[in-house]
Amino acid sequence: MASDPWQGHNSTALFTLVLTVTPTLIGLTTYLCSRMTPSARRRRTPVRTWRDVSLAAIALGLALYLWGLLHILFTDDRAQAQECERRRPDGIPALVGRRGDFVPLRLVCEASDGHDYSVVVPGYINPSLVVLLLLALIAAAASVLLHHKRRKHHKQHTSTRKEG
Repeated sequence: MASDPWQGHNSTALFTLVLTVTPTLIGLTTYLCSRMTPSARRRRTPVRTWRDVSLAAIALGLALYLWGLLHILFTDDRAQAQECERRRPDGIPALVGRRGDFVPLRLVCEASDGHDYSVVVPGYINPSLVVLLLLALIAAAASVLLHHKRRKHHKQHTSTRKEG
């Protein structure tokens, strides 16, 4: 029931994410491992290196997100409720609900005074995901900029050679 204040995470969405993230992570990890072979290392360029740094940050982010999803998946409703009670801060009179968020990944215990707090998902997951996302974006941007710079230089070099 969607209006249940003790709902937590939608189990269909949770399973779908686990079943999507897992093979994606395996495929990405396999690709990154293939980039470590001697022949791949000989063809390494700054563009490819920054691309692979970006993909490695994404893979690490997916692994962390999956780790958080597994914490939720393997903590049943009763254990989640117990964790909400166990970690309830002093001064919070009563709990009125529990909700699950996927972005950021958290299980939120809602208190009667309007405050809420997260349980079950390790506290390092979301801050680490932010850092890894920023690293992935910066590395991807560096790869794109270097690629365009190389193409521009290559076009100028070939047009100069044709004129000469």
